[in-house]
Amino acid sequence: MQVHGIIHNFPKEIKALIAVFLVVLSIGFYSGLTFVNETTAANPQGIDSHYNGNEADENATVMQFKKSKREILTLVHNHILSLAIIFFIISLILSTTSVNKRFKYFLMFEPFLSVLLTFGGIYFLWLDISWMKYVIMISGMFMTFSFMVANILILSQLLKKKT
Repeated sequence: MQVHGIIHNFPKEIKALIAVFLVVLSIGFYSGLTFVNETTAANPQGIDSHYNGNEADENATVMQFKKSKREILTLVHNHILSLAIIFFIISLILSTTSVNKRFKYFLMFEPFLSVLLTFGGIYFLWLDISWMKYVIMISGMFMTFSFMVANILILSQLLKKKT
C-alpha cells in the first residue's frame, strides 16, 4: 500500500482533526520545554544540578538536591513511553505526506534515537557520568528540531489541494 502523499486526499474533517491534534500537542510540548528552561536554565551546568543537586555550590541561589532513584526512574520511564507514542503518531501522519522521502525518514526515526539519548542520558548523568549533560542537550535540541519541522511540514501538507 502506498501512503506517500495520501494526506492530500484525506477528507476535510480528518485534516482538521490532525491540525487540531498537532496544535494542542505542540502547546503541551513547548510548555514542557518552558519547564525545562525554568528548571535547568537550558545549559549543561543547570542540567547537571537539576538531577544531581548543587549542595556543594555555596553561591547557589536555589538549593537543589540529588534526585532519588525512584524519581529518576519515574521521569525516564514516563518520558520514554509518552514521547515514543507521540513520535509514533507524528511519524504515522508524516508518512502520508509528499515530503522528500529521505528527509521524511530522518524526521520519522531521529526522534526515537533522541528520546533514548536524552532520557537515557539523564539516567547516566544521575549515575555521575557528567559528560552526558552535553549528550542530553544536543539530543534534546535534535528532538525539538524534529518535532518542530515535522509539525510544520504536516500542517503545510494539510493545506495542499488534492492532486
